[in-house]
Amino acid sequence: MKLLVTGGAGFIGGNFINYTLKTHPLDEIVCLDKLTYAGNLSTLARAFAAKNFRFVKGDIADAAAVGALFSSERFDAVVNFAAESHVDRSIGGAGVFIASNVDGVRVLLDACNRHGVGRFHQVSTDEVYGDLPVSCVGPGFGEESPLRPSNPYSASKAAADLLVMAYRRTYGTPVTVSRSSNNYGPFQHPEKFIPLVITRALAGERIPLYGDGQNVRDWLYVEDNCRAVDLIVREGREGCIYNIGGGYGISNIALARRIVGMLGRDESLIEPVPDRPGHDRRYSLDCSFISSGLGWKPLVPFGEGLERTVRWYRENGEWLKGFKN
Repeated sequence: MKLLVTGGAGFIGGNFINYTLKTHPLDEIVCLDKLTYAGNLSTLARAFAAKNFRFVKGDIADAAAVGALFSSERFDAVVNFAAESHVDRSIGGAGVFIASNVDGVRVLLDACNRHGVGRFHQVSTDEVYGDLPVSCVGPGFGEESPLRPSNPYSASKAAADLLVMAYRRTYGTPVTVSRSSNNYGPFQHPEKFIPLVITRALAGERIPLYGDGQNVRDWLYVEDNCRAVDLIVREGREGCIYNIGGGYGISNIALARRIVGMLGRDESLIEPVPDRPGHDRRYSLDCSFISSGLGWKPLVPFGEGLERTVRWYRENGEWLKGFKN
């Protein structure tokens, strides 16, 4: 296959490119990335050594640049990881989120239609469903659950999902969508929760924790998500949405304490701060559709994945230096 991977210098996109080149060494990959503050070309160091990989700097919302790229290449599939993804930043200014996460998706869909791309895959998030009460029992949100986003970021992702499915109905665009729970692992920007706790604890710095810390997240090791997306792109049913969850829910305060303990630091580093507006309490996904339809399940237990992640950040201080400011 020849894949266009957008947002491939970011956390999940970069891990997906490295996974694909390792798992499908005959595939060709073109990475399109704007290289915002969250992009890091060193994430793709191994990919740059491969002859079947090419990097293009560009914005998915730039119709002229996207059109030129699609005219010069013939892609079998487009996998869209490109997105502004930090909730706090979206609360401070939603405009860039709409431009990238909604209009950028429109530009890509139009290009896929003009050039007859066989599959457009939209990488989405469990946050489009909104939240559940902490006390809620059961498997959580299914693919048919209503969309109830709580903040500008998740609203922009929900809008993109709706646009993708509308393009399928209106134009016959061959699409799939995946909605994953919180990812963690190597190469994640240190503004996100797990690397924030790790890097602050390593430096002996204050670790801010929103509100009472009882917000619960379901955690998914990034390689498990990459394996699921790869499976959906190659074997998933066109027109379907797939939930991808790790099946391990833990409160933010419990997770922060666990990481601090792993690093031999004192819990006094954890400092409550005022909660952010619209903060979701709990996410949980029903992943029976991808399990029964494609045989996928997460392979990396949370304890093992967390140990790998903590070790990676301890050993890769040079990668972090570009983000410290």
